[in-house]
Amino acid sequence: MKDLIITVILCVIMLLNLADVVTDIHLGVPTWHIVEECLIVLAAGLTAGYLVLESRSRARQLAQLKQSLSRADRHIADITAEMRGARRQYGELIHQQFDAWQLTHSEQQVAMLLLKGLTFKEIAAVRETREKTVRQQASTIYAKSGVDGRHAFAAWFLEDFLAAEQQLPSAA
Repeated sequence: MKDLIITVILCVIMLLNLADVVTDIHLGVPTWHIVEECLIVLAAGLTAGYLVLESRSRARQLAQLKQSLSRADRHIADITAEMRGARRQYGELIHQQFDAWQLTHSEQQVAMLLLKGLTFKEIAAVRETREKTVRQQASTIYAKSGVDGRHAFAAWFLEDFLAAEQQLPSAA
């Protein structure tokens, strides 16, 4: 907006100086004064033209940036949808493994909260039970899954991802 205001002001200055040049020519003003005012008219006109060209260029760049941002937003939405799908599938696989280990419903709830990183105290509060009960359920979960503790339990579900990551070629 400010470029438009500046351009309009420069055009007004250019037109007023041009009218002054024409008047000065008719009045017989010295040539050096007419040349000086013609340079002012020329400078104002060139600057106004430059501002118009720059404004158009920025408008095109802004339109391109908006298109690029729109494409990026669509891409992020696609990735987010893919992530929701992957998360859902991963959750289903986790529950299938819980079923394979024959975890009870309560044990599955505790196991999922353990995987989410909650402490025994937090799990007890969420499930409205005692912390000792949660500790006993966790011990049963570890025994049924054949792991030694909380870290090994969580690592069991990440192991395949980490193994796949190690197989990727390095960026050398």
